[in-house]
Amino acid sequence: MIVEVVGAVIRDAAGRVLTVRKRGTSRFMLPGGKRQPGEDDLPALARELREELGVALLEAQPLGRFEAAAANEPGARVRSSAYLVVVRGTPRASAEIEDLRWIDPAAPGPTPLAPLLTGGILPAVIAASRATPPGSD
Repeated sequence: MIVEVVGAVIRDAAGRVLTVRKRGTSRFMLPGGKRQPGEDDLPALARELREELGVALLEAQPLGRFEAAAANEPGARVRSSAYLVVVRGTPRASAEIEDLRWIDPAAPGPTPLAPLLTGGILPAVIAASRATPPGSD
């Protein structure tokens, strides 16, 4: 089974990436989630960010499509369309989000991360950072 999702790479001024942990799970992942029927990527992402973090989506640039073993659904794989985003507001945990954690994409430390992050998204964020350092736009 493939679970299709959209994910938001939100970075702070230091280049750290915001990760979230859903209630009842142990691994951190990007904020975002599943599209509703007929919903395109950016409306789905805007809805998820508003519901999960209380922030508004201002800008989104495609980072890529990534696939890995699902962190919270045994036997499933997750396929994510990830976007580098700019948001308005201060992220706060709401809805099913229990915890937020900012991580350095090059050295996330002991934070338990979803395979999708470690296997594809964080390396892509690092590559994008080299091309466009935070705050240089």
